Amino acid sequence: MRTTHSVMTAILGLVLTGCAGIHTAPTPEARHALAPTGKLRVGLNLGNPLSVTRDSASGETKGVGFDLGKELARRMGVPFEPVVYPSSEALFDGAKSGQWDVAFIAVNPARAKEFDITPPHLEIEFGYLVPSGSSISTVADVDRPGVRVAVGEKGGTDFFLSRALKNAVLVRGLGVAGALEMLKSGRADAFAANKANLFETSNQLPGSRVLDGRFATDPGAMAIPKGRDLGMAYARKFVEDAKSEGLVKAAIERAGIRGAVVAPLQ
Repeated sequence: MRTTHSVMTAILGLVLTGCAGIHTAPTPEARHALAPTGKLRVGLNLGNPLSVTRDSASGETKGVGFDLGKELARRMGVPFEPVVYPSSEALFDGAKSGQWDVAFIAVNPARAKEFDITPPHLEIEFGYLVPSGSSISTVADVDRPGVRVAVGEKGGTDFFLSRALKNAVLVRGLGVAGALEMLKSGRADAFAANKANLFETSNQLPGSRVLDGRFATDPGAMAIPKGRDLGMAYARKFVEDAKSEGLVKAAIERAGIRGAVVAPLQ
């Protein structure tokens, strides 16, 4: 009896393990709503590890948005098509002409009005990068008269700091690369971005420091163009499954991101 019980327990464990790997396919209506062209076009911001990066030496492509978009397409049973942009501004401009179907973005009130948004898949810390030899040592030191803060134009950091900073001045570049170039060239005293970007880009500026602390946190979520309501329930479930199954955590770790954590289940 004990042997029979042990065998049955083992069989049940295998069945449950198998079931855990089975995912419900979307209805035809949901699939068409999320991928109307027959493939899932995922909007990605190149250079942002929360979205997508490419290793210049190995050619490896990774990033939270890239990994989750690829897995969503697989579960939907449609081809995955990354649609890559040089900046967040270009990505959002692409949405106006219907160039992508989903994107994994940092959410702010303006974007929440423009797109349908799933529950957050991660939370992002925002902070500052300062160059070698900078006298700025804390987050509070940044908001002083005469301090120039570089941000990606019309990105989430620009949106937040335009309202939050009282004394420092914002200087704007095209995306992460443009803002970082302003810091490198001495046209800015600090570079503000999510910490995932800051730790990534600090490698390009020897002696630079990511300041301890943060000035804000933002949720990252899947954005879907308005008018695709039939696909939203499936999109929300995918995000919750991706969190509970460890997919988001794995994507964060694969991208080597610091300053981002998995969002709580909802």
